[in-house]
Amino acid sequence: MAKNLKLVANNPSTTQAPPRPLGEHGIALWQSVLGQYGIEDAAGVEFLTTACQALDRAEALKAQIDADGAVIRTKAGLKDHPGLKHEIAARSLCIRTLARLGLDLEPLRSGPGRPTGGGYRG
Repeated sequence: MAKNLKLVANNPSTTQAPPRPLGEHGIALWQSVLGQYGIEDAAGVEFLTTACQALDRAEALKAQIDADGAVIRTKAGLKDHPGLKHEIAARSLCIRTLARLGLDLEPLRSGPGRPTGGGYRG
């Protein structure tokens, strides 16, 4: 895949817009990541967009679960909310995708840029 993933120090005034619409949580993640890292390649942008969309989905599911309750009453008795497994899957996708970008490692230096020793393992 994108073995030439390029993360560079980013100038916040030139932060790019996401290629697809994002919700409140997704856009916050998008801005946070691009505020610290410049993701310039198409594959990296797509990975980040997917992570942001997954976070939006997870948060929407969480809101529904919070409204309904984590356990619901059915004819057969109490059951876990059916959205729980989907929320967990969406959060997992978000975290795994950020890890594929190499953003799960703390930088060894104080400046912005790609963390050393990690990154895309495609």
